[in-house]
Amino acid sequence: MKNGCILCGGVGSGKSLTALSYYYLQNGGDPSALIGGDYIPMDDINIRDLYIITTARKRDTLEWEGELLPFLLSTHPDEGLYSNTVAVDSWNNINKYSKVSGAFFIFDEQRVIGKGAWVKAFLNISRKNKWVVLSATPGDTWKDYIPVFVANGFYKNRSEFAREHIIYSHAAKFPKIDRYLNTGKLLRLRRDILVNMDFKRKTISHHEDVYVSYSIEKYNDVSRTRWNPYKNEPIINIGELCYIWRKIVNSDESRQAAVLEIFEKHPRVIIFYSFDYELEILKNLGYGDGVEVSEWNGHKHELIPNSKSWVYLVQYSAGCEGWNCTDTDTVIFFSQSYSYKVMKQAAGRTDRLNTPFTDLYYYHLKSRSGIDLSITKTLKSKKDFNEGKYIKW
Repeated sequence: MKNGCILCGGVGSGKSLTALSYYYLQNGGDPSALIGGDYIPMDDINIRDLYIITTARKRDTLEWEGELLPFLLSTHPDEGLYSNTVAVDSWNNINKYSKVSGAFFIFDEQRVIGKGAWVKAFLNISRKNKWVVLSATPGDTWKDYIPVFVANGFYKNRSEFAREHIIYSHAAKFPKIDRYLNTGKLLRLRRDILVNMDFKRKTISHHEDVYVSYSIEKYNDVSRTRWNPYKNEPIINIGELCYIWRKIVNSDESRQAAVLEIFEKHPRVIIFYSFDYELEILKNLGYGDGVEVSEWNGHKHELIPNSKSWVYLVQYSAGCEGWNCTDTDTVIFFSQSYSYKVMKQAAGRTDRLNTPFTDLYYYHLKSRSGIDLSITKTLKSKKDFNEGKYIKW
């Protein structure tokens, strides 16, 4: 590892501890302490302040505080061994740290993509501090790497990168990248900053597609009439049409029955869902007496239950990353996300290095409707589903 690198490891690979070990060594720690030797304190006189920018969930659940303990570091000054500042905060608050200098930053869960406020703050921080980025999925295209390339000094700014590497499409009405130039240089630069964590998992993942039925009559009727049966009004665009198709498919009682059948075999399950109407369905299923049901979404931030039998309902957009659970071996995908990356991150919530389970089970509920089959095909090709490409309005 080195300053400005991206530590790339699969979900559950131990990136957090690896990054903290690097910080420990960079601040006077002894390598022998990392391979079973006695803990040797860092140089408290010259130790850098430590700032960890992570997801709101990881901050709120104090997950990083647990990772800090072996290094005798704490966000509470009276509990750690050292006099330096240690702070854990979310990406939403990254601007608060734009004026910090001479510190060490760990950017957890890659968010430095694009050119928004987070990226601007990241670039300001990178000029005045030591830093590393942790990511299971560092970038899908070359433009995703632009902020990190600029932060490393490979390019002065986005414009210089664009002049050297990007050809835009003349046919598009908006700036659309047609192709990249001099990709050999880009490959060399990426190799220079990307640190891959290779490790052998002890877990065996079992992914099972569970096909359920749906109302073909309702589905075809909406396809033919372009009429919203839930609002009793015309459907106005592709997004609404796909939403209605998915609601017809996802609300079918056979999908609910499949959840209960799986739950009979696995008394502790995490269920990922997409829409609020799915949450209402899942909350009101008859799981049985004594079963605790908790939620993590944009409305509620409840913790994983600590009981003999439980159901944890998680919305993809709110909880596909930044937390883990080693108390269950089962995840149910009640519906599919449009994003391959999101699905991969969601599956990784139970596939951790410290899980006591060898066999992990992932149940993908889906129908043989046109939209479900198309989403499945797209995700299997490791791409994101695009409504506009699926159907023309």
